[in-house]
Amino acid sequence: MYQPSEMANLMNAMYAYNQQLKAQIVAGKTPTQLPLDLAKLHTAEMTDKNGRTPAWNSFVNVFIASQQTIIDTISNVDLKERYNASINNCLGCHKTECTGPIPKIKKLLIQ
Repeated sequence: MYQPSEMANLMNAMYAYNQQLKAQIVAGKTPTQLPLDLAKLHTAEMTDKNGRTPAWNSFVNVFIASQQTIIDTISNVDLKERYNASINNCLGCHKTECTGPIPKIKKLLIQ
């Protein structure tokens, strides 16, 4: 029986969270909390036992920073733009590290 890794579970939780963010933003609401502990991206057990590459670590740091900009209530950058930038960071990483979920991630973008 398939047992998802700790990282797979974290990725699924991040996907669900970003679905909620998208719905809030489309409804005109401004998110003010980041309930996920994104630092776990640095320690969660990977599906692929080969571990984290330097590129992966770089993407993670950029992604965490971009997720934090979404809840920045004093930013001068449009909320939709900040959100889409964060999702595009997901896509950038997944183009190099794990390509499978790209079609699913693209659905998170706000048109």
